[in-house]
Amino acid sequence: MTLFEAKEYDPSVEKRRRMYAIAGLVLAAFFAFLVAIEHKDYERAYTIWNADPNWKQHPQKYAGYNFGTFELDWGPTGEYGEIRSHTIRTALTPKNSSGVVVISMINDRKVPLALWVEKKDRSITFLPPTLNIRIEP
Repeated sequence: MTLFEAKEYDPSVEKRRRMYAIAGLVLAAFFAFLVAIEHKDYERAYTIWNADPNWKQHPQKYAGYNFGTFELDWGPTGEYGEIRSHTIRTALTPKNSSGVVVISMINDRKVPLALWVEKKDRSITFLPPTLNIRIEP
């Protein structure tokens, strides 16, 4: 094949590559978050949650969900107890959204955990209340 016989440019191929790259980065952040929780490294997990390695320099920025509350939620006294294992079940990208819903199973529980990961900075939050997604066990 010569230069003049090259395949016609297909923008969907580039779009698909970009989508896979973003999905990989989002899932890597989510995985790193849960691994930090499993290792009881709550400061590292909070860093990943906020996508801010310097959160200690400006804790007032995260006053709405401060480190103490985070540690209570994700530590051994939280809803999931001591998190020892996880599996990522699936990821969903709602149409025209800025993030991805990542669904995982924690400690072999029957009810899955669904969290929101922003595509832009890979910060993690609870699902937005306006997002109407039904998650089956």
